[in-house]
Amino acid sequence: METPNRRDFIKLTSLAVAGSMLPLGGCSTSREAALATGVAIDPSYKLKVGLIGCGGRGTGAANQALYADENVELFAMSDIFADQLESSLETLKMVHPEKINVPEERRFIGFDSYQKLIDSGVDVVLLAAPPVFRPAHLEAAVNADLHIFCEKPVAVDAPGYHRIIDAVDIAEQKKLSIVSGFCWRYHEPKREFYNRILDGAVGDIRAIYNTYNTGSAIFRDRQPGWSETEFQLRNWMYYTWIAGDHIVEQAVHSIDFMAWAMGDQVPVNAVGTGGRQVRTDEKYGHIYDHFAITYEYENGTKGFHMSRQQANCQNSYKAEIYGTDGIGRADVSRNIHRIEGRRNWEFDGEANNMYQTQHDELFAAIRKGVHLNDGYYMANSTMAGIMGRMAAYTGQRITWEQALNSQQILGPNSIDWDTIPLEHEVAMPGITPFV
Repeated sequence: METPNRRDFIKLTSLAVAGSMLPLGGCSTSREAALATGVAIDPSYKLKVGLIGCGGRGTGAANQALYADENVELFAMSDIFADQLESSLETLKMVHPEKINVPEERRFIGFDSYQKLIDSGVDVVLLAAPPVFRPAHLEAAVNADLHIFCEKPVAVDAPGYHRIIDAVDIAEQKKLSIVSGFCWRYHEPKREFYNRILDGAVGDIRAIYNTYNTGSAIFRDRQPGWSETEFQLRNWMYYTWIAGDHIVEQAVHSIDFMAWAMGDQVPVNAVGTGGRQVRTDEKYGHIYDHFAITYEYENGTKGFHMSRQQANCQNSYKAEIYGTDGIGRADVSRNIHRIEGRRNWEFDGEANNMYQTQHDELFAAIRKGVHLNDGYYMANSTMAGIMGRMAAYTGQRITWEQALNSQQILGPNSIDWDTIPLEHEVAMPGITPFV
């Protein structure tokens, strides 16, 4: 819940000033203008924010949204669980007492609560529920002409990916802004690093090694009165149908590093492995605790991905980019952004709060009537993670086209307390079929 630093504030102010100089189609104080683009919104208009998914990341996103603009308020909240919503609300009230306007009638609970929030009169929506819900939530927000902050990942299966792409296409036509939860794309050191990589600082890229090796995920012990359904939803990260497995839910950040370096080309195929070495107790759902995937691109470049969630092991969170003229290293664990080769370089500037910058740029764009759309790369990076999971689960080489055409739907089409799948099998390479 930290406040934006001075550099963040200066950058936001600069964006706002630049926006005031743009040749826009007038300036309005109406709610319709808040949902439009190409028209600057008068600073006196109070932007109404809705939060869907009130867990830790959702609460953080709301906090950043409330810091991002002088005249903004949290107007509505939505979650499956009332206790989670109330906890989030109390936390945000302590930080932003003057910007909270969420009376009881705009605290929506249940699987259909997202639609009630979207219909409540909000201007901007923050999508932070578990990934399986993201396609439906993004579709509804785009249909309602709302500007969107959308957490990653955005799907858990190929049908969900296609729903996202269709919604992003419509948002592009409507000129709605979508800012993605791939937060490193808003990190100034990495922006400078990847701009240099894309400008040829290491020459032609031949290989990319990326890792997300970390400790165990948060686990909530079963409480008295919890049904199996509630237990799964409280521990959603441990269920592929909800989270997509940790290669999709968490390690996808490192896969996005690879995508960024490749100019957001998509890989043509993937082969790999994974399994459960440590997390063998059935109470820990059915996801893997490690993956090793090799991606191949059309020009022959290879991407080597390694991720694990295992305690007491060597951690690593980085991308190493090997080119014909040098090596680039973006190492989150060691805070290194360096290029070695014909054009040596190392970032030595001031880092920003990337989480805050995401919202600063989103709200500044809304005020200016400028269109931002991260939707295509957020969808394709998510799909690359899904393809890697498919390769590991089946033990087969999976092409991009095969992955896109997969008919496997992990979550029910209509999710409620009665449709949630309660029994699961751990995928077995060589046995689990590709669907």
